[in-house]
Amino acid sequence: MKKLLIALFALSVFACSDSKSTAIEGELVGQYGEEIDTEGMISTEKMIAMIDQSEEVHVKVKGEITATCAMKGCWMNLVLPDGEEMRVTFKDYGFFVPSKGMEGNVAVIEGQVKRTTTDVATLRHYAEDAGKPRAEIEAITEEKDELTFEATGVLIYDVEESEE
Repeated sequence: MKKLLIALFALSVFACSDSKSTAIEGELVGQYGEEIDTEGMISTEKMIAMIDQSEEVHVKVKGEITATCAMKGCWMNLVLPDGEEMRVTFKDYGFFVPSKGMEGNVAVIEGQVKRTTTDVATLRHYAEDAGKPRAEIEAITEEKDELTFEATGVLIYDVEESEE
C-alpha cells in the first residue's frame, strides 16, 4: 500500500509539472500545416538529448523564431540552447509561415528532427532567401553539420520578452 501511495504521489507531481510546460503565455498569431496543440511539447534541450540517442526523432518542440524565409516563408530558424540555429522546413512544402515579422515570436513545431550535413549550394540558397548581402553569401565555402527539422504543423505565438 505504501508503494502505491508513493507511486501515486510521484505520478501526480509529474502530471502537475508537465501541465505547466504545455501553457504558453501569449497570443496565438498563426497555425500552419496540420492541426497541432501544445500537449506533449518539449524544450529544445530535451530534443537535443533525444537526438543524441537516435538519428531521427519525431517530437513536438517549443523554440524562439530567429528568422524566416524572406521570399515566401518556406523555412524558419529556431534558436538552440548553444546559440546555434536549427532550420525548420515544412513537409512537402505543403504550407508556409509569414515571411516577415515572426522573429522573436515563439513557435511550437511538430515533426521529424535529424542531424544532417548541408552542402554549400544549399547554404548559399538559404542565405539568398534570407536577403543576405552577396559578400556574405560568397563567404560560405564549407558544408555544415547541423540539426534540421521537417515540420508537419506549426503554432506561432506572440510572446512578451519578459515571459521567455
